Amino acid sequence: MRKVQFATGEYYHIFNRGTDKRSIFGDKYDYMRFLQSMEEFNTTEPIGSIFENSFRKRTQLGNPVSKLKVKEGKPLVSFVAYCLNPNHYHFVLCQLVDRGIEKFMHKLGLGYTNHFNRKNRRSGVLFQGPFKGVHIDSNNYLLYVSAYVNLNNRVHKLGNGVSKSSWDEYISGRDGVCDKNIILEQFKNTSEYRDFSRDALKIMLERKEMEHLLIEN
Repeated sequence: MRKVQFATGEYYHIFNRGTDKRSIFGDKYDYMRFLQSMEEFNTTEPIGSIFENSFRKRTQLGNPVSKLKVKEGKPLVSFVAYCLNPNHYHFVLCQLVDRGIEKFMHKLGLGYTNHFNRKNRRSGVLFQGPFKGVHIDSNNYLLYVSAYVNLNNRVHKLGNGVSKSSWDEYISGRDGVCDKNIILEQFKNTSEYRDFSRDALKIMLERKEMEHLLIEN
């Protein structure tokens, strides 16, 4: 049984890495596939072979992934922030329905592993055991974790070319997968949040206050 029990309406820092610290994203298409999966699997309705077959056809034809129309259903989670690094990922999620995080992460992990194994002609597990989860139990903690996740590639000294994060959604104002209001409504503008995040990350790394949350490369 998990040490952390996920409660509806609460926020959590979710993370995991590749087994044996192996890469889980081999190219741009893998990142696109994972990002698309984050949207498509976030539903109470099953999507099954519609999702898989659509991706398979696009792969065979060499076409880029485009947005798929999924069955109607309620979202399982709400994304606040995310960062995808070559061998691990971080999410800040709010659970929207009972067992929403568990159901979403099961769909995401299984679906992406099937894609990765098929693409690379391998078998077996891709991720290092069950995903990890930490309850975000205060607003201050939520703000700091959002900064940590949005800028997690900088924690590991990785450039934007080898990582994907929601930082661009926050700073550019573009729509994406994240519900940014819970964070940005607490700042005068995006510039203030940008400055807060950069300062917060520096403080966290210097004091090692989030050392237990770090996933080493």
